[in-house]
Amino acid sequence: MLAQLTHVRNWIFDLDNTLYPVSANLFPMIDARIGAYVADLLNVGPEEARRIQKDYFHAHGTTLSGLIADHGVDPHHYLGYVHDVDMSVLERNEALVEALARLPGRKLVFTNGDAPYAGKVLDRLGLANSFEAIHDIHATAYRPKPDPIVYRGLCEAYDLDPEHSLFVEDMARNLKPAKAIGMTTVWIDNGSEQGPGADRSFIDHTITDLGQWLHEILEN
Repeated sequence: MLAQLTHVRNWIFDLDNTLYPVSANLFPMIDARIGAYVADLLNVGPEEARRIQKDYFHAHGTTLSGLIADHGVDPHHYLGYVHDVDMSVLERNEALVEALARLPGRKLVFTNGDAPYAGKVLDRLGLANSFEAIHDIHATAYRPKPDPIVYRGLCEAYDLDPEHSLFVEDMARNLKPAKAIGMTTVWIDNGSEQGPGADRSFIDHTITDLGQWLHEILEN
């Protein structure tokens, strides 16, 4: 193990565009269904729906959070609709499967999606048995990353010491609260959509490919 990471006992991973590459183009399908949901709910055209969707995303962390706050949307109905996408675009990632199996310590998924969807993604990637738990949006009472409260809730739920935890994310802003409580932070700079703000001072490691990086740190 890379010397600077020998303190890590808990490995925490985002799901979308983190455990699978942006090039799989799974999330654009979800993004399109979110837009369609907003358009239907609010009876607006696609351009206005897109504007509302992204305004909520930037202001609340997820479109769902804004829709719950302003329109009382049922999260189960919303998540069932937006996650009804073709999973065949995902392929088993043997290198990532092997690397995660070799990591010493506990491994968890921390996602703004829900566990049923996450389970389907992990199954397609060959990672169904790679993680101890999936901490999803239901577990956070629909408060999404980067709300600092949900990071503390994650640590309390699984008795994690942040000082011995590492968090991997494709959205840079979601790493700031993790760093604030003592986690080691890893940003996958892979071209995925980012929230507002250009500050990257809270990022410890910047990578482009998760499987490759894990193999590299395990060989040191």
